Amino acid sequence: MANLLDIRSVIKTYGDYKAVNNVSLSIPEGCIFGLLGPNGAGKTSLIRMITTITRPDGGEIWFNGEKLNSRHPEQIGYMPEERGLYKKMKVGEQLLYLAQLKGMSYNDARTAVKYWIERLDIADWWGKTVEELSKGMSQKLQFIATVIHKPRLLILDEPFSGLDPVNANLIKDEIYELHRQGTTILFSTHRMEQVEEICDSIVLINKGQNILEGEVSEVKNRFKENLFSVEFKGSVPENIATQFNIMAQTDRKLTFKLNEGQSSNDILRALLNHQATQITAFNEILPSLNEIFIRQVQG
Repeated sequence: MANLLDIRSVIKTYGDYKAVNNVSLSIPEGCIFGLLGPNGAGKTSLIRMITTITRPDGGEIWFNGEKLNSRHPEQIGYMPEERGLYKKMKVGEQLLYLAQLKGMSYNDARTAVKYWIERLDIADWWGKTVEELSKGMSQKLQFIATVIHKPRLLILDEPFSGLDPVNANLIKDEIYELHRQGTTILFSTHRMEQVEEICDSIVLINKGQNILEGEVSEVKNRFKENLFSVEFKGSVPENIATQFNIMAQTDRKLTFKLNEGQSSNDILRALLNHQATQITAFNEILPSLNEIFIRQVQG
């Protein structure tokens, strides 16, 4: 799959501070890519360069096979964590204005705005000013302004902030639909469970450098610790703890770690050979992205 975005040894400095320090990564076209990192890691500085708000002090950024230039923002939608709406401006006028800033004609913009405000159920707010909206409604408005011009690359920074569960699911469904239509999505958040659910691949940035990257499933497998859980009915052999490294045990569940030279089949055989044991579930325990994030960032 061709890459829509290539970041090659990019550096960004502010005075003596290196916010981005020789970062390289590639984002394949059509994927949902997670940009992760603690506060101050360099994520926002990187996004600002991708959107041409600032320029790299070193390295290069390539978009769809071309060196990033002033024409490319028309193909990019960026929803920052700090929302940027004009509070005194009416909802309909604002969306029309922002759509035309992205290169849309007035008629195309009006058609698109009508479609989106009806889709997200805010048509009744056309003549209201932004300051009259709740935080959740403002979030919907910001999302529409970000996707109105059908961007090829959609950058979302904490897109579910301020949304109740119903509206969070509504926006999530729209993200999935845009992805199905071929939009490449760069997703930045501190909520690792959202990353596990939504993203195909991730990069973890810390202190201006990328320290971990790969497909989500591959990254989780890379940090696995040979932990397994077995749920059962009945009882288990009394000598099970002498044969295997049992980490935890209840009346219905065993958690164990494989010793060197053992396989998961070994404990399954031992349990299945015990007539009083009925296995109801067996799973490998993989670390969560949250656990991996903390482990990597803390060194």
